[in-house]
Amino acid sequence: MEIDALVARLRAAGCVFAEDEAALLLGTGATGESLGRLVQRRVEGEPLEQVLGWAEFDGLRIAVAPGVFVPRRRSELLVRICAEILEDRPTSIVVDLCCGTGALGAAIARRTPGAEVHGADLDPDAVACARRNLALVHEGDLFEALPPELRGRIDLVVINAPYVPTDAIALMPPEARDHEHRIALDGGTDGLDLHRRIAADAGTWLAPGGAVVIETSERQSPTTLALFERAAHRAEIVRDDDLDATAVVARPRSGPT
Repeated sequence: MEIDALVARLRAAGCVFAEDEAALLLGTGATGESLGRLVQRRVEGEPLEQVLGWAEFDGLRIAVAPGVFVPRRRSELLVRICAEILEDRPTSIVVDLCCGTGALGAAIARRTPGAEVHGADLDPDAVACARRNLALVHEGDLFEALPPELRGRIDLVVINAPYVPTDAIALMPPEARDHEHRIALDGGTDGLDLHRRIAADAGTWLAPGGAVVIETSERQSPTTLALFERAAHRAEIVRDDDLDATAVVARPRSGPT
C-alpha cells in the first residue's frame, strides 16, 4: 500500500494526523494483508496505540493491549512530580495503583533506577499488559492487591484511577468509550468514587514522609484535594496548562513537614 493512498484512507476515516499515523503503520513492517488488517482496525476506530501494540509515554514505548487504558500524555505530569519527590529518595518503594499498562510505574522506574516499583490493577487484562512493562504487578482491588508486607513502607503512591463521571462516558471520544474497558473509565456518579476510597486508605500504607500523587481534572481537583484533607493529609493542586493536566499531591499530616 502506497503512503499517499494510506494517508487518504486514514483522512477519510477522520484521522486528524493521517500522515503521522500512516508512517507509524508502515513502520511496523507489515505488508500486504497484514498491513491491510492493521489499517482496517484503525479505520474502524480502534486507538492507534492498540493497533500498533505500543504507546509513546515519557520517552518510552509502553506495550498496550486491546481493552486496556491507553496512557495519555497529560499523565506525564505525574511522572515529573514523582521524579522530583524521589530525587532525594532513590531507593524508595513506589506503587502505581490502578496501573493499567503500568506506564506511570515504568516511567518512574526509568527516571529513578534504584526504586522498587510495584503496579496493581483490578482488570486481569491490564495486569497481563502491565507485566510486559513492569516486573512487579499485582491483581486486585486498590490497596488490597498489594503484598501485606508493604503496609507502612510505601514512599510514594502514584495513581491514575478512573475519574470520568458515569453519565459522561457516553460523551467521550469513541476510541476511548468503545475500545477501553469501562472499569478503566467509570469513576461513579461524580467521577470520584475511587478517589474517596484511596484517600481514606492511603495513610496506613505510606511510610513516614510518604506521598500520594493522583491525577484528577481541573474541575474536580478542589473536591479531590478536600477528600485527602478530610483524611488527615496535607494536599496541594498542581496544574500544567501545556499538558492540560491536573494532579493532587498529598502527604499525611502526621508525617514530617
